[in-house]
Amino acid sequence: MISVTFTWDIPEAERLYRSWSRFYRDVQLGGPAFDDPGGEFVSGRFVKPGITFTSRGCPKMCSFCTAWRREGPIRELTIRDGYNVADNNLLACKAEHIDAVFEMLRKQSESIRFSGGFDAELMTERHVELLKSIRLHHAYFAADYPGALPNLERVSVLMADFHRNQKRCYVLIGESGESLSSAEKRLEKVYDLGFLPFAMLYRTDNSGTTGHTKEWRNLQRKWCRPAAFQAVMKAKAPTHDQ
Repeated sequence: MISVTFTWDIPEAERLYRSWSRFYRDVQLGGPAFDDPGGEFVSGRFVKPGITFTSRGCPKMCSFCTAWRREGPIRELTIRDGYNVADNNLLACKAEHIDAVFEMLRKQSESIRFSGGFDAELMTERHVELLKSIRLHHAYFAADYPGALPNLERVSVLMADFHRNQKRCYVLIGESGESLSSAEKRLEKVYDLGFLPFAMLYRTDNSGTTGHTKEWRNLQRKWCRPAAFQAVMKAKAPTHDQ
């Protein structure tokens, strides 16, 4: 079984399919790159040990995202053990499902990661209390467009008791004609709100790039390395505080 995450990896996956088909009668090719909607999660299949999916899909229909197109509305799955929750939108699940996920997480020996990301718009005080009930390593949020910042500001207040290293944020840059300066200002704003930004350069074609310039790639690289951007932000701190 060959699972392909990114469309630009399809040619290599097809090469593997042809090669393995010479020796095995049942070779299957699929995954997100082929719009596979996903089924029940099997621990350890296609992902590292410790990663778990407890739901598929998303109720939102963001123009730059394919999760809702591929997987449909939110679907709750059987909860499997893991310490890294990779759901698209866990907070869109029913309260009973979320409670059951955290009950599972409290039993894990590793500190807990939420790499799939939380929807800042859906975050409540109740969810914060659930996070306080586990050994949290980090949780990701998202600020993929300027209009997402007000919700992130609200979450920054709700999670004021958590360290910056525990609060991380995916930031999509370079989409819809965004300028370099606008993208960097958003990244700086996310940092000022107490989160560690993780810049993601928008891609649309099968090559994995959209013709972005070296300046765009450098900006993305800088804002994926906390040591790099924290040094810059600390140097700028006096002007940011005014």
